[in-house]
Amino acid sequence: MYVRSLCLRTVLAVVAAVLLPSSAALAGEKDHSKLDRELRAEVRSGHPSAQRVIIQVRSGAREALERALVAHGDVIVAEHPSIGALTAEVHGEDLAALDRDPNVLAVSCDADVTVTSDFGYQQVNGRGQGKGGKSRPAVPTAPDVLRETLGVDQKPYAGAGIGISILDSGIFPVRDLDTQLRGFWDFTRNGIPSFPYDDYGHGTHVAGLIASSGVQSKGVYQGIAPRARLFGFKVLDRNGHGRTSDVIRALDFVVANRHFLGIDVINLSLGHPIFESAATDPLVRAVERAVRAGVVVVVAVGNVGSDKNGNEGYGGITSPGNSPSAISVGATDAHATVNHADDNVAWFSSRGPAWYDGFAKPDVVAPGTALISDAAPKANLFKQYPSLLVGRDFASLSGTSMAAAVTTGVVADVLEANRTANEGKPFLTPNALKAILQYTAVSLADSTGSRYDVLTQGTGEVNALGAEALAAAIDTAMPVGQSWTAYGVARSTTISGETLLWSQNIVWGTFLVSGADVVWTNSPLFARNVVWGSASICEPIDPVCDNIVWGTSISVADVVWGANVVWGSNVVWGSKAVGLLIDGKNVVWGMVAGVDGGDNIVWGTLAGADDGDNIVWGTDVLSGALRSSGVDSGDNIVWGTLRLVKGIF
Repeated sequence: MYVRSLCLRTVLAVVAAVLLPSSAALAGEKDHSKLDRELRAEVRSGHPSAQRVIIQVRSGAREALERALVAHGDVIVAEHPSIGALTAEVHGEDLAALDRDPNVLAVSCDADVTVTSDFGYQQVNGRGQGKGGKSRPAVPTAPDVLRETLGVDQKPYAGAGIGISILDSGIFPVRDLDTQLRGFWDFTRNGIPSFPYDDYGHGTHVAGLIASSGVQSKGVYQGIAPRARLFGFKVLDRNGHGRTSDVIRALDFVVANRHFLGIDVINLSLGHPIFESAATDPLVRAVERAVRAGVVVVVAVGNVGSDKNGNEGYGGITSPGNSPSAISVGATDAHATVNHADDNVAWFSSRGPAWYDGFAKPDVVAPGTALISDAAPKANLFKQYPSLLVGRDFASLSGTSMAAAVTTGVVADVLEANRTANEGKPFLTPNALKAILQYTAVSLADSTGSRYDVLTQGTGEVNALGAEALAAAIDTAMPVGQSWTAYGVARSTTISGETLLWSQNIVWGTFLVSGADVVWTNSPLFARNVVWGSASICEPIDPVCDNIVWGTSISVADVVWGANVVWGSNVVWGSKAVGLLIDGKNVVWGMVAGVDGGDNIVWGTLAGADDGDNIVWGTDVLSGALRSSGVDSGDNIVWGTLRLVKGIF
């Protein structure tokens, strides 16, 4: 049976972008409610073709469904008991039948996950051009400067004893990674143990940023956590593409073997467009399960933060960057300096909120522009684009992939700091670790001096030195509800003479949370089964998790749903353009404030709208004029052909 995947049509890079339906498409949105957006469109076409899908079923119903599918001539590709699902190649006419099956909870396309698309094209602004054509060259940032700006060179922590799984295109055993690499499995070939390799090159670069020893460069290009143990899981092929089902199988393997292998952290510098709510997205569900098992998961949010002219836009988060419990990371440009005053959010870094659910993402941002790391020999990426190479052994790449790798290294250092101070005591939970990173992050400002909003930078730029200091002070054995800091910690960090104030905020769901008890007390919110700020992610698919319970001493501000609401079919959010449509050709963004009708983008069902069909965002969330656009009518803005930028991952 020839199987066509609709999901492949809209794939971009980790960086891939979110899909917004048009008003016409929403007309039939309530039909085929168990199918994701791509599959619904296929059924509505009237001539659905064979599809490779991930089917989630009610407890105890999987085996019966498998028998029925096989009897009908469909092919079972894989089983995913951890999320009550299976992957199958089914006939086109089976989609509607699956949608009607009472034992089926959700049907999703087995989406293509990737770190890149077509690097042969440039956006109009190009890799070195900024908004409005203004020159903005990316200065290569060597890891020695990177380590200094993060503050990791001021403490002895190097990720010792921390196990990190990297799900990517592979890891080549270059000398910089020779002692750190402890195991390798190839999930492009059914998860077999294998001699490590990387025929694309992305995974090796990510691994080097995390844990390179620096031996090949005499310490110049040392990673953030050079003593961490690495485990490679190849889920992407020689062209940087893979299947969601393979990523899920790799995640399941990591969770099942986490104690035996000693795995503490998972890095996912990959993704796909969001086709459905996080509650039913199978990749998000697998990530959530890993977090509840006690593994910290760090993910890239995507590289769709601006249009071809460099105009900023919102709503470009990719899956699994919309996972509520993951640490979702955007990218900054540190301009190859140690000083943070010139750091800004990278023009390509995706902004929130996340499509469908409206989650405020990213959680934090980290350096991700022109970072130099290890290059896998003879890798396909560098054969195609040799200009990315720095000498023979290294390469300079940009993207939220790189930012997620940097953050993964920081997480390893922070975990070591806490465990060194708490020998024999419980480990920090993923929620507690995430809170520490957000609370100690440094809020950034743009070139005009205006602070970036939460949907652009999360709580700010990762501050490794501050996070290590706070983690080292936390006594994880303290009972819930009591102070768990063993000694006082200054709420600022000094790096190279520059004093950096901590954000002292945490983003939960759609909320910005601050207050004395956010981090300094061992709170129930740090439990593994708590999903911050989201009840919808728990039911009906996963009744095990629990939504956050707010404390009376915590100050909460809704950063997505504001008090001043504009109802109707128009997306109106302050004076910012929001929303994004990528169909392989065009990007359509929403309108600025002040529209009173017309044909603006309408998002799908999202909690908080009066009729369940429209996104309603408060006009009090953000202020300031949109720096481009100039549109004051009710028409959509169409931004021509989107072409990805060479070197942005």
